[in-house]
Amino acid sequence: MTDASSTSIPVAPLRKIATTAGHLVVAVVVAIVVSAVGLFAFDAVQWPAFTSSNVTQAVTTVMQFAALAALGLSVYLLRRRTWVMGARVLSWAALSGLVTATLGMPLAATRLYLHGISVDQEFRTQFLTRLTDSAALHDMNYADLPSFYPAGWFWVGGRVADLLGMEGWAAFKPYAIASIAVAAVVALVLWSELVRADLAVLAATATTLVVLAYGSPEPYGAVIALLVAPALVLAWGALAPVPGADRGRQGWGAVVGTGLFLGLAATFYTLYLGIAAFAVTVMAVVAAWLAWRAGDSWRAALPVLLRFVVIAAIAMLVALIVWAPFVFEVLGGNTPSESGTATHYLPDAGARLPLPMFHMSLIGLLSLLGTIWLVARAASSRRAQALGLGVIAVYLWYLASMAMTALGNTLLAFRLEVILLVLLSAAGAFAFADFSRRIVRATGNDARVRRVIVAVGALGTLAFTQNIPQVLAGEIAVAYTDTDGNGERADQRPAGAAAYYAEVDEVLMSQLGGRRDDHVVLTADTTFLAYYPYFGFQALTSHYANPLADFSGRAAAIEEWSEFSSPDELLAAWEESPWRAPDAVVFRQGAEGYTLRLAEDVYPNDPNVRRYTVTFPKELFDDPRFTVTEVGPFVVVTRNSDA
Repeated sequence: MTDASSTSIPVAPLRKIATTAGHLVVAVVVAIVVSAVGLFAFDAVQWPAFTSSNVTQAVTTVMQFAALAALGLSVYLLRRRTWVMGARVLSWAALSGLVTATLGMPLAATRLYLHGISVDQEFRTQFLTRLTDSAALHDMNYADLPSFYPAGWFWVGGRVADLLGMEGWAAFKPYAIASIAVAAVVALVLWSELVRADLAVLAATATTLVVLAYGSPEPYGAVIALLVAPALVLAWGALAPVPGADRGRQGWGAVVGTGLFLGLAATFYTLYLGIAAFAVTVMAVVAAWLAWRAGDSWRAALPVLLRFVVIAAIAMLVALIVWAPFVFEVLGGNTPSESGTATHYLPDAGARLPLPMFHMSLIGLLSLLGTIWLVARAASSRRAQALGLGVIAVYLWYLASMAMTALGNTLLAFRLEVILLVLLSAAGAFAFADFSRRIVRATGNDARVRRVIVAVGALGTLAFTQNIPQVLAGEIAVAYTDTDGNGERADQRPAGAAAYYAEVDEVLMSQLGGRRDDHVVLTADTTFLAYYPYFGFQALTSHYANPLADFSGRAAAIEEWSEFSSPDELLAAWEESPWRAPDAVVFRQGAEGYTLRLAEDVYPNDPNVRRYTVTFPKELFDDPRFTVTEVGPFVVVTRNSDA
């Protein structure tokens, strides 16, 4: 397959469409089976904690070696065009097995996923718990509000957990690993439609390893990150004019595919939608300029603009699957408050341009190879053009994000480093194949040179792969030290306060009755809400709060309530509250009363959150209209039904 034809996708015959769809279905089934069998097998053995033993690292390395060997065999068979379908299935099984082993084995002795239940993983688990409890697109925390964060990944996971009879928090780890495995093989199938089959395996393996190392803690983002490189190659094929080709009836399959990808990104991760849509927009501008220059008239650019509009329309229609409830709520008059501070974060990584190609590491070397290839092949390779424009879009996003700090905001560019590494690693894989071929030819097709190149590539891949658990060591450690929904720590150390959550839940259910999602609970221990699907009166921080919820207004109200001197004042304030009032409050015991530890946004400072404590006098709940129950370090206050 030539480079030009690999990204210029004409209207395919029905057989071609059916074959591709069939490959996607079979690949997904293979990935699900491999990940399910692997995770079940890991769970059947009582492994030592990764943080206190090297056993799981050793077993992980063995399985990674086996998966990489199988991928190497599939490349060999595909290159020789021997047992092609079997080689494809082998590559799908091996790639999904590589994902399952790399993430599943180090986490085999814990029920929590990377980063446990801490910080960002807390609200993600809360979202999955919410959508396991109900298929409706409710906000993860607030009652009577539609979801603001894209619910796609969480909705599918919630339905899977409900089908399997699992609690949301317990399903998070296996679902996260399986979804990344599925995305990896889907990306491989897409690559196979764009480039030669053996090159597709190399590109998919390289990008999968990069995502596992640097993007897997955020699994719903990892799914999109795995697909972004082939999707951009597809988008360039949809938009860019091919010299000498009739574009009038060509490329519409790529147009539809690009629109579907952007729509999927919109339902999974808003930020990755933003960078992907921006990259496609950059491509459309460049393609329109090329068409205008080639046609000597602005009318020559109209077909490009038409395709771009169709891509956008398809993406918006798909996005509405999860965004419609929020859009209708806003159109109905519920306007976002000023409390939406999700983009108020500027760590050091977001204040400078990432230049991984100059790092002294394996990923640095691969990025350098990719950068050289992108520049060298920019005029002759459509793949290089597509990936290069994606890289340019990422850097432009970084610059725009840093410029926006002067206006008191950011574009969260630091989270796009994974996307940059994915694009450069895909280019690096193509560069390795391209440069290797040139070296072999320059040495007169010497078999010894070929063997040396293969050995260096294989050993480099193995070296990077076996180090991934060490790259993730911090996230793995938290998964073993956090207390899970069963009140246990996987490292067998004494559990934290979360060990009392089950008893708190029993008190709430016995005193309030009904279903958990019938009730609103005010608590600063929002991890409790990640394990049990009560609605919360206030979110962990404003950065994760629905902008329709008025985070700052609720925080001010909580502080005001703490200053009341009588139950009558408090209950009157609850009755007059513009929001649904708490049915219960879960406090911590304090020296001077019952405490809640809240948070406020202090951007542009880094850290961007300030914690402060609000103390309620105990006398405020010394009334027959409240029931007060002490549970370990917690004080559970429920509002009696006649209050």
